[in-house]
Amino acid sequence: MSFRFEYDAANKILLGTFEGLLTEESAAEFYGAIRKYGIATDAKAGIWDFSSARENVASETIRRVAKQEPAMPVNRPCFIIALDNHLFGLSRMFQISGEHKRPLLQVVRTLDEALRTLGVKSPHFEPLD
Repeated sequence: MSFRFEYDAANKILLGTFEGLLTEESAAEFYGAIRKYGIATDAKAGIWDFSSARENVASETIRRVAKQEPAMPVNRPCFIIALDNHLFGLSRMFQISGEHKRPLLQVVRTLDEALRTLGVKSPHFEPLD
């Protein structure tokens, strides 16, 4: 399990990329890192890329995490990128279960789709430490 964060300062977009096995523990670590970097950058939007993730997390865990306080302020658009059909379904479950807490969360298939929705044509993401 590993993840990394990048930031586009011009558009104020935080991009978190998760790679490897998604478990209850790794999901909690990633969620905490989203909060940390979201506060540090004051990002106006967040994109969480799970296109290289493999999941091994129970649907009950997804529902429980969805009921937690959002990692980013609720008035900021966030996107989950999920290519795999099963992970896409779990992401949609997260979206639906936490809809009242994250009304601007969307699940998409590609980074381009998220950027297009945000109206960003030429992002410039730089790694965060």
